[in-house]
Order: sequence, then C-alpha cells, then structure tokens
Amino acid sequence: MELQVIQTKIHFIRGERVMPDFDLAGLYEVETRALKQAVRRNSRRFPPDFMFELSEIEMEQMVSQNVIPSKSHFGGAAPFAFTEQGVIMLSSVLRSEKAIDTNVAIMRAFVALRRYAMTYDELAGKILRRRAEVART
Repeated sequence: MELQVIQTKIHFIRGERVMPDFDLAGLYEVETRALKQAVRRNSRRFPPDFMFELSEIEMEQMVSQNVIPSKSHFGGAAPFAFTEQGVIMLSSVLRSEKAIDTNVAIMRAFVALRRYAMTYDELAGKILRRRAEVART
C-alpha cells in the first residue's frame, strides 16, 4: 500500500489528524457498514479521543473541500472519524491479514506526517529567529 495514497486520506478535524470510516473501510477492503458494526460491538475500545462521529457542519466541510463528491457519499449516516489511536484499536477489532498489513501501512503514514510537521515547525522557528536577528540589526 502506497504511503502517499494513505496520507491523502488523513484529514485535520477538531484539531486531530483523523481518517474517516469510509476511507478506512476502503483500505481494509470491507464495507463501511461492517466496519461500523465492528466498532459499535466494541464501543468501549473507542473513547472520544480515539473516534468521534462527524457533525453536520464537518460533513459539509468535507464536501466543500472535495474530500468527498457529495453528502450522499455518506449513505445517510454520519461517518466516524478515527484518530491515530483509534486506527490502532481497529486492529484489535478487525483481525484479518489485510487488516494487519493495512494498519502497519497507516501507522507509517501517520509517523511520516508527524515527522514532516516537526521538520516544518523547526524550519518555521529558524525563519522566525532569523527575522528577529535581522530586525535587531
């Protein structure tokens, strides 16, 4: 599974990097309905910091940002958004070989994004420090 493909499925919602249930279902090669059923059967494993249901406004934003073509893509139900911890927890609920391989690939994508963000923050800090030095002279 290509890292860049997975990274395009990670979104920033409520201050968290998350993956929507429909994208995860596609990666795991299961129906979204089946993924949601597995999560509901194991709801104690998914506290709010692991998974949350998208609000109407958040769904509208996903449509407006071209993440999905239209709200009908949701099939009438609000999607779940899984944080990195929630995706890890999915591996305890979905136990196929495909789920294992997919989880490994998704974790690598989250780590790569975190590294990129750290590099960006370091670079931004250097630029700000340099600007302050130049302004003082």
